[in-house]
Amino acid sequence: MRERAAGSDWAGVFFSTFEKQLDGKRRLLIPQEFRTADNGADARIFCFPSIEADCLEAGGDHLLNTYLEMIRALPFGSEQRSALEWQVLGEQTRLAFDGGGRITLPEALCVEAGLSDAVMIVGLGDRFQIWNRDKWAARRAEQRQAAKAGMAQLGALRLAAQLKAEGQ
Repeated sequence: MRERAAGSDWAGVFFSTFEKQLDGKRRLLIPQEFRTADNGADARIFCFPSIEADCLEAGGDHLLNTYLEMIRALPFGSEQRSALEWQVLGEQTRLAFDGGGRITLPEALCVEAGLSDAVMIVGLGDRFQIWNRDKWAARRAEQRQAAKAGMAQLGALRLAAQLKAEGQ
């Protein structure tokens, strides 16, 4: 991770995008800056099919704890709790790093996410995603358009608030 001041909100955050190779044994080198005690991923990660996209979601113990808090906040037996338990806990695979910082992805996860040779690892703050390169390119374009639209909307809201505050 990039160096941050002590107590910073950015400590332990997954940043950036990396292109990596998945070898014939389904081993994947996880970037060194993703393997830190700050994010709970210094010895292992957990990985499961993403809830929001056609990729794998992964993170350290801190992300798992976030999901556990969300699950426990829902009523036992509720449809939402059951769905999260099923997806996050039931589909989860814990993956330890080898001496070179690689994980070995189970074949079923590779098939589900369409992973083969080149993959993209995308840091998203408290988690990261592992993408098929072509699917990532399409998703990146979608996200860029959504971000542009969101920024335009935020700008319009700020302008409206400013005008209202000025009495116009």
